[in-house]
Amino acid sequence: MVTLNQLEVLAKVVESKGFSGAAKSLFMSQPAVSNHIRNLERSLGVQLVHRTSLGARPTPAGEVVVEHARRVFEVLDSLDRAIADYRGLEGGNLVVAGTTTLGTYLLPRLLADFSLRAPKVSCQIRVGNEEAVESWLLRGEVALGLCADTPRDEQLLTQGMFEESMVLVAEPDSPLVGRALTPSDLADQRFLMRESGSASRRLQEYALRTWGLETAEQWDMWGPDTLKQAVSQGLGISLLSEHAIRQETKSGILAALTIIPAPPTRTVSLVRRIDRVLTPPEEAFVELVRTVAVWPA
Repeated sequence: MVTLNQLEVLAKVVESKGFSGAAKSLFMSQPAVSNHIRNLERSLGVQLVHRTSLGARPTPAGEVVVEHARRVFEVLDSLDRAIADYRGLEGGNLVVAGTTTLGTYLLPRLLADFSLRAPKVSCQIRVGNEEAVESWLLRGEVALGLCADTPRDEQLLTQGMFEESMVLVAEPDSPLVGRALTPSDLADQRFLMRESGSASRRLQEYALRTWGLETAEQWDMWGPDTLKQAVSQGLGISLLSEHAIRQETKSGILAALTIIPAPPTRTVSLVRRIDRVLTPPEEAFVELVRTVAVWPA
């Protein structure tokens, strides 16, 4: 017997290109994910996933099942949206995606405000880098997303919220701290970079080009938290969102550097697919965002 839960797990394994990534996204153990896939393969009588040292990828049969699973979820989502008008804000779900920095540091604050206005609406947050959030929006998995870069797909509609500054940070004992720097002062530094596909990564690369430091040593790491830990351990310096490093600079774990010219800024935006019909909870969240002109205190 094929279940929706099994189909969801398979789609997540394929999307994450691995069992551990799917387990993390679904808040399940890796053995539980493997068990769901094994039971689904047994029900359908075919192998759905190739397990390799480089991760997991779908078999031809697996690709067919994933495609049908996505159609099933689209139909269920359409049903939920069709019924939502009858519920208003007296129920239903709100799923909002956010890029890694925004989903971690901004979305919880916005949803805390939203939940006061609509306490009966169940809220969920999905977090990924820029490429992942755009993919979820285009596939209809989420209706709304917070992004820190202009979407590249013309099917996506952007509503700007406010500007966010980027800050160059180092460990507190760095000799770079406490003086005005020029790009030449950073030529021998190691820059810690976000992963490819991240909006922060593109801004980091732009800053290095602006400063003439494209050839400086660079180490890639995943997510702002990893970068902050690496900087605090003296592995290098990094350009991060002013809000991602606020607590660390206040407590003295990290130190903000002053450089001329200053790092670039970026626009935080609410993004949706142009043709997406929003439910009442989604419409209410959009209205809330329209009132946000600065990062919530």
